[in-house]
Amino acid sequence: MKCRILHESRGRMRVHFFQRRMTGPQADLIQAFLEDRSEIIRARADERTGNVVILYRDGLREEVLSILSSFDYEEAKGLVTIPEHTSRATARKYEEKLFFHITRRAAAMLLFPSGFRTLFTAARSVPYILRAIRSLSKGRLEVSVLDAVSILVSMLRGEFGTAGNVMFLLGIGDIMEEWTHKKSVEDLAEAMSLNVEKVWMRTPDGQEVLTGVDRVREGDIVLIRTGNMIPLDGVVLEGDGMVNQSSITGEPLPVHKRPGSMIYAGTVVEEGELAISVRQVSGSGRYDRIVKMIEESEKLKSVTEDKASHLADRLVPWTLGAAALTFALTRSAARSAAILMVDFCCALKLSMPITVLSAMREAGAHKISVKGGKFLENCSEATTIVFDKTGTLTLAAPSVKGVETFGGTDPDEMLRLAACLEEHYPHSIANAVTNEAVRRHLDHEEKHSKVEYVVAHGVASTIDGKKVCLGSYHFIFEDEGARIPEGEEAHFDSLPDEYSHLYMAIDNVLVAVILIEDQLKLEAPATIRGLHELGFDRIVMMTGDSERTARAVAARVGTDAWYAEVLPEQKADFIRKEHSGGRKVIMVGDGVNDSPALSESDCGIAINSGAAIAREIADITIREDDLKSLLVLRRISKGMMRRITGNYRSIIAFNSFLILMGVLGVFPSGTTALLHNISTIGISLNSMTDLLGRDAAFRA
Repeated sequence: MKCRILHESRGRMRVHFFQRRMTGPQADLIQAFLEDRSEIIRARADERTGNVVILYRDGLREEVLSILSSFDYEEAKGLVTIPEHTSRATARKYEEKLFFHITRRAAAMLLFPSGFRTLFTAARSVPYILRAIRSLSKGRLEVSVLDAVSILVSMLRGEFGTAGNVMFLLGIGDIMEEWTHKKSVEDLAEAMSLNVEKVWMRTPDGQEVLTGVDRVREGDIVLIRTGNMIPLDGVVLEGDGMVNQSSITGEPLPVHKRPGSMIYAGTVVEEGELAISVRQVSGSGRYDRIVKMIEESEKLKSVTEDKASHLADRLVPWTLGAAALTFALTRSAARSAAILMVDFCCALKLSMPITVLSAMREAGAHKISVKGGKFLENCSEATTIVFDKTGTLTLAAPSVKGVETFGGTDPDEMLRLAACLEEHYPHSIANAVTNEAVRRHLDHEEKHSKVEYVVAHGVASTIDGKKVCLGSYHFIFEDEGARIPEGEEAHFDSLPDEYSHLYMAIDNVLVAVILIEDQLKLEAPATIRGLHELGFDRIVMMTGDSERTARAVAARVGTDAWYAEVLPEQKADFIRKEHSGGRKVIMVGDGVNDSPALSESDCGIAINSGAAIAREIADITIREDDLKSLLVLRRISKGMMRRITGNYRSIIAFNSFLILMGVLGVFPSGTTALLHNISTIGISLNSMTDLLGRDAAFRA
């Protein structure tokens, strides 16, 4: 693609793409493609100007130029996935709303005669007055009443310009609040949107084939197993399972599905296995169902945001009372009007949502997806953080370092058999086994019967009439009662301690131990130290792995406590105990077995490469390649709360000062209205600024 550098500084460049007109989808594609490259920290494309601003890593300028020069729209479409819905169109819609709102006010002030402006102001006041009447008819004294009284008093005193200014600012507040809500809803819907590329499909001859979801047609049979997301709407043909439908219906508990039950895209199988007949293929309106569900929920709004909104309503009687008392004591309508011109609502209801929106936007720029302001608030207040080990503190792609066999079995055959069982269940260790089988070119046929997945334990199936179990020591030796072949105890005891062990037994006799190397993420120790510095006084690691492995990992990363051979419900129980002690808890995980704890925590954080159900349940999603984004998240959440508190104090203090000046007759109503409006705009503009430096997270 032909382009030109318009401006450049260290680690940053603004580039113009030479094309006749850049469309919104093209801007989304460019942005997604560039941000998918490791050389680039962040990119922002503007379709109106055809410009792209790029932040890149130090020393990689030539690589970035090479990426830009070789960029092609058609090739990029096959390399990155663009969400069906992005916030670009919404942003444009509300930017235009704000522009026309401001332009209309400026035109009315500059171009129209005073008589017309008076009629225009009077006409615009009608909706505010009707809103106040509706509020009073329900016996409620809300902010809408104060707004209407302020506008009416101004007009009765002949101050139509002041009344117009009040309505102008209220209009901006309404637009920004609506924009905030819409943006939050769309961010959440996008975070929950379907991310399934491959599915297991049953062919007419009964074979299971892994195929792209875009190749599935109505009537095809798709197999969904424990922990997998259901990619398409359909009807259950075979099987029995529990399905988490919270993303669609808001139901907190999984729903039992049996043959004949309807199944919906985007829901997740928590337990069991289902064969579904597809009824609707991609683009069946799931996004719209998610948006409708979210818009009916209140979970997006933070507690502080909600308190600010209610405080604005609770201050209405006091403001009206102060105006009435001032008039009774001074008989000065001017002083009473000066009080009414100071509306706490504008600043409180405008600055708080903008602060939350800004924090969510900034988090998104650092590849952190936040589903609502409530979760940022919980993140700032938490003092305990719980980590899963595998795929969270350790690399998301552990590898097989060897296969130790027992009873004279062949290592390649045992690995082939393990891969045959594991390929149906997406987990980092399962992926390690299947990847090693691929690396060794160990192809296999589907000879086994139905595979049963036991959460946090392993998998079991039957092959040629023999029961095969693959999983943890607890599962193989304690639950299944497997034994070590006679005379091979010494071999078993000599297995290397530095690796995790995956045990396989056939007919309750140990046949192989697969050695898994689970490398620690390089940034994990520094992240744990950083979290301690940012106020976490209890950092815990919980894993289903052995005590020996857990102890070694915990010592290297520096957690305050660790728990080994933990079951999913035990992780959730630990969080409940922390809650009983009055502590807020963050849970960080990536697997099916982390789902109960993610749901139980005040703020569940999933790794974006983890299991579908973990991402679905989690409140926040971070990228898998950098745990330090947790430090960024904590700083953003802390900064958001500081800004909200600061805004709150500034609004109350300054507006109280204006009321006092109005009561004393120092400031007339026009001055209090002007100063109030200026302070509201100033606080709101400040609330839009970044809480962190432009690329502070990447230089940490």
